[in-house]
Amino acid sequence: MPTELKNDLFLRALLRQPVPRTPIWIMRQAGRYLPEYRATRAQAGDFMSLCSNPELACEVTLQPLRRYALDAAILFSDILTVPDAMGLGLYFAAGEGPRFERPVQSAAAIRRLHVPDVQETLGYVFDAVRLIRHELDGRVPLIGFAGSPWTVGTYMVEGRSSRDFATIRGLAADEPKALDEMLEKVAGMTTDYLNAQVEAGAQAIMIFDTWGSALERDDYLRFSLAPMQAIVDGLTRERDGRRVPVILFTKGAGPLLADMVETGCDALGVDWTTDLGTARELTGDRVALQGNLDPAVLRESPDKIEQGVVDVLASYGRGPGHVFNLGHGITPDIDPDHVSVLVDAVHRHSPQYHGS
Repeated sequence: MPTELKNDLFLRALLRQPVPRTPIWIMRQAGRYLPEYRATRAQAGDFMSLCSNPELACEVTLQPLRRYALDAAILFSDILTVPDAMGLGLYFAAGEGPRFERPVQSAAAIRRLHVPDVQETLGYVFDAVRLIRHELDGRVPLIGFAGSPWTVGTYMVEGRSSRDFATIRGLAADEPKALDEMLEKVAGMTTDYLNAQVEAGAQAIMIFDTWGSALERDDYLRFSLAPMQAIVDGLTRERDGRRVPVILFTKGAGPLLADMVETGCDALGVDWTTDLGTARELTGDRVALQGNLDPAVLRESPDKIEQGVVDVLASYGRGPGHVFNLGHGITPDIDPDHVSVLVDAVHRHSPQYHGS
């Protein structure tokens, strides 16, 4: 029998069910702003060694929950585990971020791209999920995640992070069907990957589309949203008698939120460039919304952080369906004490937006 969930506010909010207060978690809540994370990463030796060690991945997943009264844990991993498993030679250059030794830059390379069995190549992730669920013991739900095929694809084609995505844009213009094929392969593997996370114990799923808004709308619909739609269509949506909610997040989506709501997802992440009230109008109140305090506010004084929380809660307004979060990941320079101010402010100010 699965362990009974002691705090299910996050899952209830994602399904737009009544809650006594707005639940909160933070993108990249397990990360470099925490000294205990930096110590564990040093112990691991490098980033991918940390990701691929289930015990250490479990440890850093739980670290923010020991400090803060958060309402969800998120698996510690990376969006590039999928292309790494495809054999592209992922490595991290000092000070320059992720790189691939063998980028995929032609139709011929795409045809050769092998889609491996996720259990054989990514079993360490599912081991971490099982261990985290055991250690959480029902305290809060666990979020599993993956990158969107388009976002993952930008790294696969460019071979590294990029500002202008010139190579993949060229592929989209010159060989659009080949790019479709690559994204279809990534989407299929990502679906298997996420379903295996659910099988191992993930209780909600989030798909991170960091670079989708770099595309014009028609290209976004084809190369970013359609592959995410394919994933949503193939996901396990119920486990242990509960719905497994799915959150889609395209950074900078703005008006694209109106297209995203049609995927059948349960919730949409919203960054700080779109007011939550506007997002509710764009989505017709059909899905939950997650967000959307500007991460930079956490560099400000405690009073300004609290005012930022008040403003975000007011922008969403009354009623169910809001999960408080930052509009993107927390940055490494943030004082951990400022996160305490944030969490406490959400706990104090959000109850007025719920109940009769």
